[in-house]
Amino acid sequence: MNPRHVRSPFREAVIDLDALRANVAALAATVAPARVMAVVKADAYGHGAVHVARAALDGGADHLGVADLDEALALRDAGIEAPVLAWLHDPAARFDAAIAHDIDLGASSAAQLEAMADAAASAGRIANVHLKLDTGLSRNGILRADWDDVVARAAALESEGRVRVRGLFSHLANTSPDDDAAQLAAFLDGAAAAENAGLSPELRHLASTAAALRLPEARLDMVRIGIGIYGVPPFGDGTTAAELGLTPVMTLRGRVAAVRRVEPGTGASYGYTWRAPHPTTLALVPLGYADGVPRQASGRAEVVIHGARHRIAGRIAMDQFLVDVGEAEVAVGDEVVLFGDPVTGAPSADEWGDAADTIGYEIVTRIGPRVPRTHVGGA
Repeated sequence: MNPRHVRSPFREAVIDLDALRANVAALAATVAPARVMAVVKADAYGHGAVHVARAALDGGADHLGVADLDEALALRDAGIEAPVLAWLHDPAARFDAAIAHDIDLGASSAAQLEAMADAAASAGRIANVHLKLDTGLSRNGILRADWDDVVARAAALESEGRVRVRGLFSHLANTSPDDDAAQLAAFLDGAAAAENAGLSPELRHLASTAAALRLPEARLDMVRIGIGIYGVPPFGDGTTAAELGLTPVMTLRGRVAAVRRVEPGTGASYGYTWRAPHPTTLALVPLGYADGVPRQASGRAEVVIHGARHRIAGRIAMDQFLVDVGEAEVAVGDEVVLFGDPVTGAPSADEWGDAADTIGYEIVTRIGPRVPRTHVGGA
């Protein structure tokens, strides 16, 4: 038997692909008949893009979404042939390779649309384009004042056989029901403008996980599910993964590297922000902010050892942190779980997010490359 499955390694992120498949299947059933785009940008939110992409497709996703072209091309290099959309581009991006590999391109400006059309013409191919409309998030996307001109130009390029406008999309701010409703109304105005120009995009997509679950009218033809497929709630209101029918996919764990008994007044870690209030035992855990464990969670986050929760003592350092385990019997080599599925008693990524004044999204995405990913439940 592989010893890695007997006891946990020094540090490890375990990625449960069976849980991910189940999450995708549950979300797909909820939003049907809308299609599902599984978002695997940022190395699948730190979970491993290629493994996750394959599992998400197995679970019922129709499309994959990434931020940039390199991420899309990496999926193609791995042999993944499903539709892939990339939507955030370097101002000097060349689209030749993406078009050659049949990658859908998000166009957020007239200039990007022209560059895509030119690259397609040079290659003797057609660029599959999704026009992105800025409906109020004020990041990227075609400005509302330019919608009519850009959709008219896109229709002309489509008639010339240089582009195919496969989709129309935007992104909600998830600020309030009223704000979301206003953005949805604006998006539908943009869709009407595209139709009036002679375009017939097959995919209108606006909702990410939050709106896909709580704003059914925003599901349209497809939803883009990111954090939800990883089993992390998108709302920040205390809603748990279990309440949404989802299971956290990543478990971050390590082993106790050292144990020592300390007397009252003994300081721990840099700056002595914590001193022992009474005789106690400290356990050293070999993960730190170099691994993505947020320093802001110092003295606030908890871990699990032998089924019991214990609080971090003192500051999280670059490679390690200390845990006050009190009178618990803890030994070198014991498993330490930082976060995982709360059903097992582990803290959630959201709990760590609260401890670090951030969100669960950042907690899972920031886990660094020094932490090996072990994918379980693979086909």
